Amino acid sequence: MDLYELSGGRLGVIAEEAEHHESPSSTMNRPTRDVSNFQRFSVATNESLQFQPCEGSTPSPTGADDGLDDDDVFKEGETEREIDKTRNLLQGKVAEMENFAGHLEEIFLTVEENFGRQEQNLEQHYNDVLQTLSQRYDERAATLEEEKKSKLEALYNQLLSCGQALDASKELIETAQEIYRSQDKRLFLKAVTPAIKRIEEFAKEETDLTLSTSLEFNTPPSDLSEVKTMMDSINVVPAPSAPVINPQMPNSASQTSLRVCWSLFSDDTVEYYELYYRPVLEDMPADSTCTPYVSKVKVKETHCTVTDLLPNAQYELWVTATNTTGISPASEKALYMTVPSPPTIKQRECSSCPEAAMIRWESGNANPVDSYTVELSKMGTDGTESGVTESIVAVPACQCLIQLQPGRRYLISVRAVNIGGPSDRSDVITVSTIGTFFHLLEDTAHPCLSISEDGFTMFYGDEELPISAMAFDDSTFTRCVAVLGDLIAVRCRHYWEVEVDDGTEFRIGVAFEDAERNSYLGANSSSWCMRHILTPTRHKYEFLHNGWSPDLRITVNPLRIGVALDYERGTLSFFNVDLEQHLHTFFHCHFQNYVYPCFSLDNTGALTVHNSIEAPEYAFI
Repeated sequence: MDLYELSGGRLGVIAEEAEHHESPSSTMNRPTRDVSNFQRFSVATNESLQFQPCEGSTPSPTGADDGLDDDDVFKEGETEREIDKTRNLLQGKVAEMENFAGHLEEIFLTVEENFGRQEQNLEQHYNDVLQTLSQRYDERAATLEEEKKSKLEALYNQLLSCGQALDASKELIETAQEIYRSQDKRLFLKAVTPAIKRIEEFAKEETDLTLSTSLEFNTPPSDLSEVKTMMDSINVVPAPSAPVINPQMPNSASQTSLRVCWSLFSDDTVEYYELYYRPVLEDMPADSTCTPYVSKVKVKETHCTVTDLLPNAQYELWVTATNTTGISPASEKALYMTVPSPPTIKQRECSSCPEAAMIRWESGNANPVDSYTVELSKMGTDGTESGVTESIVAVPACQCLIQLQPGRRYLISVRAVNIGGPSDRSDVITVSTIGTFFHLLEDTAHPCLSISEDGFTMFYGDEELPISAMAFDDSTFTRCVAVLGDLIAVRCRHYWEVEVDDGTEFRIGVAFEDAERNSYLGANSSSWCMRHILTPTRHKYEFLHNGWSPDLRITVNPLRIGVALDYERGTLSFFNVDLEQHLHTFFHCHFQNYVYPCFSLDNTGALTVHNSIEAPEYAFI
C-alpha cells in the first residue's frame, strides 16, 4: 500500500469525526488549509477540530492522536513494501517449485519407462541364457549317450569273440579226451592226426585280451562363450536401431551439394552416423557389374551436407548409426536430386512484338526438371538495369509467352527448377518491344534457299539442284522457293520491312502455318502476298490471295517494303518505305488462325528482313 493511499484513508476518517463535533463558530473561524504544507492536527472528544502549524519539521498527514509520528509512518510503508517483496519472492519460489515438480514428474515417467524397458531386456536376456544353457545340456547329453552306446557295443562284440574262443577250446578238449579214451587203436591213429592239426591251428590264433574301448568317457570342456557374451551384454548398451532418412526438402540442394536429414525414433545411444551415397545412372543396364562407387561421410549430427556432386543428378542415400556395441541396420534408401544446370536460351528461336515476347530454350539436363522460372527486368533509357526483377514461375515447357509493355527493352533469363531448388540463371538476352522481331525458320526453307547466319537474309543461288539432290520434309516448301518467318502468337499489330533488289522477283506476305507447301504463295486461300514480276517492258506488281489480284500499277519500284499486319481489323497492308507510300491493303482477311511472315524468290537474288522497327504513323491509319 502506498504512503499517500494510507494517509488519504486516515484523513477521510478523521474528517468524518470532526463534522459531528465542531460548532458553527469554530467552522467560521477555521483557517484555510494550505495545500502546499502538511499540518499536524488533533481531535478531542468534546472539542472542535484544531489545526496547529508544524514548526521546524516536515508535517505528517497522519493524526498525532493515533500515536504514530513521521518515522512510524515511513516504517509502516517500508514494512508493507518488504511484505510485497517477500510475497513476490514466495510466488517466484512457488513457481520454481511447480516447474521443478513437473520436471521431476517427467523424470519419474522417463525412469519408469526406462526401468520397464530394462526389465524387459533383462527378462529377454535371462530367457535367452536359459535357452542357450538348455541347448548346451541337450547337446552334451546326446553326445554322452552316443559315446556310451558305442562303448557298450564294442565291449559286447569283444565278449562274443571271447565266448566263441572258449567254445572252440572246450570242443577241442572234449574231442582230445574222446580220442584218448578210445580202445580201438586203429580208430585212435585215424583220428589223432586231424585233432592235432586242429589244436595246432587253434594254438596259432591269438586272442586279444585287451579291452577294445576305454572305460573313461570323453568329457570335452563346455563352450559357454556365447553364454558369457550374453551375460556380459546385460550391462552393455544395445546396438542402435535403424535410422529413418527423411525425404528431400524443397530448396535443400545446389548444383554440387545436397543437405540430407534423418531421424532416430528410439532412445538408443549413438556415437556417430555414417551416410552412404552414390549416383543413380539412368542408362546403366540392370545386370551391369560396374555399379557406381559408394561414398561415405561420418558425422555426429542427424544432418549432413554432401558436396562435390554432379548437377541435376539423382543420388541414392542411406545411413547407419553406430555405438560401442555395434552398427545399426541401414535405413531405407532415399532418392535426392541436385539442382539442374542452367538452361540455354535459343536466341534464334525467340521472337517479340510491342506487347509480348516468345522465349524458347533447351534444358541441357539429362534428367527431367520439374519446371522453369523466367526472370525479366526492364532496362532504363541509359541502358542500365532497373534492378527490379519479375519472375514467371512454374513454366512447364521449354517456351514461354510473356506479356510486356511496348517500347521497352528487357533483360530476360531462365532458371530450371527441381525439388532441390532453382539452377543458376541462364545467359541473359535482350528483348525489345519497340516492334515485331523474328528470325527466318530455316526448317521451312526450300532446299535451294540459303539462310544467313543472323537469320534475316535469304539467298537463291544460280546453281539449280536436281530434284534427286533436294531433301524435302513435311515443313519445307517444295514448289515455291519460299521460307516462313517465326511470328509470336499475339493478336495485335505487327510491322516489319523487307529490303529487295530491283532485279529480283519475289513474293512477300503472310501465310498460315499449315499453308500448302506444294503451292505458290498467294495462289491459295491460306496465304496473302505481294508479288514482283520482271517483264520485258516493265516491273509488274500483283497482290495475290487465292490466285486473284486487283489490277494495280506502281510507277516507282519499291526497294524497301513495309508490311503492316493488324489482327483486330483483319488487314494486311504494304508500303513503299522510302516514299512513305501506301501500295495496297487486303481487307476482311479473317485471320482465324495465327499467320506467319512468308518470303519467296522466283529467280536468283537475295532478300533481307528488317524487324524490331517501330511502326510509322501511316502504317495503321
